[in-house]
Amino acid sequence: MDKEIYKVLVPHDFTPVADCAISHAAQVAKSYNGDVYLLHVVSKQKEVEPTREKLKEIALKAENRYGVNMHVVVRIGSIFEDIGDVASEISAGYIVMGTHGARGMQKILGSHAIKVISHSKVPFIVVQEKEPSATDTYDDIVVPIDHADVTKQKLKIAASIAKHFKSRIHIFADSESDEFLKKKLNQELSFAKKYFDEKNLPYEIDRAVEGSGNFKKQLVRYAAKMDADLIVIVNTQEGALLPDFFGSDEQEVIANDAEIPVLITNPTHEFVASSVFGT
Repeated sequence: MDKEIYKVLVPHDFTPVADCAISHAAQVAKSYNGDVYLLHVVSKQKEVEPTREKLKEIALKAENRYGVNMHVVVRIGSIFEDIGDVASEISAGYIVMGTHGARGMQKILGSHAIKVISHSKVPFIVVQEKEPSATDTYDDIVVPIDHADVTKQKLKIAASIAKHFKSRIHIFADSESDEFLKKKLNQELSFAKKYFDEKNLPYEIDRAVEGSGNFKKQLVRYAAKMDADLIVIVNTQEGALLPDFFGSDEQEVIANDAEIPVLITNPTHEFVASSVFGT
């Protein structure tokens, strides 16, 4: 019976942004009548019990606040491996992880975040300190489309979420002057339109404007303007979280100033929508 319960994993480091991640995770889990698992990774055996007791206090408060069953997991090891391992062991649908924005992400996660996310077969939702309201759901989802070959997986995830939450999908397409890349982009865009049409999901399409900043910068502005609830992206290089993700432009997506949650998954891992989202 336990295997049938939808589960959301939250790595918790006893910071306010981790508490915010619980808020997001609780809303997702509640929509599926599921449970939330709080995880903390320690380095020594003597830290296990004190950490477990501290985490239990947080779990109890969260249960009372959100009305969702909370579970506690304490592991001895490394966050770079154990987060993904625990998610697989409990068959989690999501990992909801907090970040403190651009500066905080560099300070706390840095380039190691690539290891954390790339190690996991489970999609990540990265959130900041903006608390969701009691009525917040994923009403508006932004799906960026460029000429990369990961569009299908991205669309499957976006479609599954949109079907469950009755969301509106906003396709934001790149602009290309190169004829070869333009053709590839138009093919990806046509595929996206056909895919959502077949799923009977509402969507609208907007395009980046050439000369108005790079695609990632425009994407963030676009999502912020419409007050989007989620941006869906996929790794575009094996073992990396988007090209130069922790450089300047790419970091703006995951640590965007509007604090819009970002869903990230790996292209090398098969994502089966029916097993995770019940579609």
